[in-house]
Amino acid sequence: MTETRSPGQEWLPISVTAHEGDLELGIMDYDGLIVALPYPCHKIGMDFVDAANKRRVDIQPTHWRSWSTPH
Repeated sequence: MTETRSPGQEWLPISVTAHEGDLELGIMDYDGLIVALPYPCHKIGMDFVDAANKRRVDIQPTHWRSWSTPH
């Protein structure tokens, strides 16, 4: 199964990150555009981890939104 994201869903600031469920993380690039990681993540404590393998994601995201899967 291939997971997809909701491109129309609004990005939220990382300062108000949800603590449960799959998240799509984004990083603001030099042009002010948000670039999304291609895989879902979870927040564990103060860290973000890859939802599939639970390895720490070594980035400092600026934005997030809920990860959604196809229906």
